[in-house]
Amino acid sequence: MFSLVNTSGAIREPLAEFFGVMILVVFGCGTNIMVSTTSNTAVAASPKGDWLSINFGWGCATAMGIWVSGGISGGHINPAVTLAFAVFRDFPWRKVPAYIAAQVAGGFVGAGLVYANYIHAIDLVEGSRHIRTVPPESPGTAGYFGTYAAPYMSNGSALYDEFLGTMVLLICVCALTDTRNGPPPPGLVPLAIFLLILVIGIALGYQTGYAINPARDFGPRLFTAMMYSRKVFTFRRQYWLWCPILGTILGAQFGIFLYDTFIFTGNETIINRPNKAARAAHLHAMNTETRKPPAGTAVDP
Repeated sequence: MFSLVNTSGAIREPLAEFFGVMILVVFGCGTNIMVSTTSNTAVAASPKGDWLSINFGWGCATAMGIWVSGGISGGHINPAVTLAFAVFRDFPWRKVPAYIAAQVAGGFVGAGLVYANYIHAIDLVEGSRHIRTVPPESPGTAGYFGTYAAPYMSNGSALYDEFLGTMVLLICVCALTDTRNGPPPPGLVPLAIFLLILVIGIALGYQTGYAINPARDFGPRLFTAMMYSRKVFTFRRQYWLWCPILGTILGAQFGIFLYDTFIFTGNETIINRPNKAARAAHLHAMNTETRKPPAGTAVDP
């Protein structure tokens, strides 16, 4: 049988990222749709979840996505994470384009799979197979897949919301993977990430839908552009670009910068890596030290 087990990492690693994000979106957007559609009596007699259910769903979705991909690709499943580790932690830049393309493709396919599963429920909420609405239109079922800021949020506030959420995400991810800072036992990092996503959603998620991941938003948004309309890209003057993409990337960069500057002690980061002058001074000091006689053995001339 055909297998990719012996295939080079250049293929297997992006594929792992693809499947990790696909799992993330299937479970996460699936939870969004289940909770939202069952609040409509045309779909269910009573609601089958609430905001806490959505946060649990996204937390579990992230953990499962990392478990699927972590052993092969590192389980980034987030372009903001990939870029942050490329800038600060020497993740190879040559891998970045393939990782990000695979992550976005995984989000696109995941959205398509869950849309096909819930298409009849969406039809009932919209009123017809031929009607598809985008926020702020009601019922705005495109919001099941992408993130859209609450009406009372200003553009700047929405950007800050995503920046803040992704900043704390990266600080905590760095801590959970720092072998010098009491990390979880091997294999249990995804469980800790589940708790992290859960608390980010509970504390910071309501106002923008906490994308905190460009692929989680952009992949499904591409899919809804096909099934809904181009309005998914014109919402709030290209909100899709500056909030769930730019805001999250900037937040991730700042989060890892803070951790590596004030907490991280390893030399895997460019923050702690000495420059050429510092290395030369250290080498000179070591050479000087080796020329000194051991204590107690010096003799008077």
